[in-house]
Amino acid sequence: MKKLINNPEFVVEEMLQGMVKAYPQYVKKLEGYNVIVRKDAPVKGKVALVSGGGSGHEPSHAGFVGKGMLDAGVAGNVFTSPTPDQIFEAIKAVDGGAGVLLIIKNYTGDVMNFEMAGEMAQTEGINVASVIVNDDVAVENSTYTVGRRGIAGTVFVHKIAGAKAQAGGTLEEVKAVAEKVIKNVRSMGMALTPCIVPAAGKPNFTLADDEMEIGMGIHGEPGTMRTKLMKADEVVDHLMSKILKDLPYNSGDEVAVMINGLGGTPLMELFIMNKRVSEILDQNGIKVYKTFVGEYMTSLEMAGGSITLLKLDDELKELLDAPADTPAFKQL
Repeated sequence: MKKLINNPEFVVEEMLQGMVKAYPQYVKKLEGYNVIVRKDAPVKGKVALVSGGGSGHEPSHAGFVGKGMLDAGVAGNVFTSPTPDQIFEAIKAVDGGAGVLLIIKNYTGDVMNFEMAGEMAQTEGINVASVIVNDDVAVENSTYTVGRRGIAGTVFVHKIAGAKAQAGGTLEEVKAVAEKVIKNVRSMGMALTPCIVPAAGKPNFTLADDEMEIGMGIHGEPGTMRTKLMKADEVVDHLMSKILKDLPYNSGDEVAVMINGLGGTPLMELFIMNKRVSEILDQNGIKVYKTFVGEYMTSLEMAGGSITLLKLDDELKELLDAPADTPAFKQL
């Protein structure tokens, strides 16, 4: 294992300390908990958004804490759900009196622990609602999941629900727009290499030098097929065929596109993927409204990427375009 770490036991704690030192104008860490909150939390009268999950997906989720997106990001151990008490502390720290929305990726541990924390907060008089993101079209049930997995499309939920909350939406309104995003967002990814969880010290699966895995999950869960290396356009063709069939999309639709790197993929390759995505959408009469290319939800140092399409209407376009100011996502 080659990693720039000190002790595998303390990677999450040290990462969060380093993040707060880098972005003190945006965030602070809750004393005694691996929870990052807005520096100005709680924001009185605003619906607060809390998300999180296992660490190793940076900048998700703490990198999206700030104005126009999340109020708190809860960091579990690497690829491990955060505990209910962590999430409960996050909810209490950001509750500004207008309620709290939990944005949960569809992994069994995340769902159970976030919902338990939500119930704990409800007993203390905090109004809590939750949504579950399940944008991955690759597989129905997986290693840690009943139903579809939540992957990079979650960032669109953060952005759009965050904009609605920032604009003064009620908890019911913010939850409704989050659910609209979930209904209209689809993703699928692939991996060229495994990654190494620091505590394990060895790769979480193996791929031969001439192999790749299509439909791989963000924790290294099995995909839909293992195949010999293919050209970028062939990979994109396969991923896009699955995504476009799933909603479905129609000629004249407008979409936001996210090409997400998994941590070990050069931007060069992500832009090559995006070129082909754009060509396919054009061939299908689907208009690209806005494109995001970069690392939004990673898998440690895994090489590979995912494609996300969000079908837009006027409301979603307005909220997608709204300002956001966070360590990892800035939009004027």
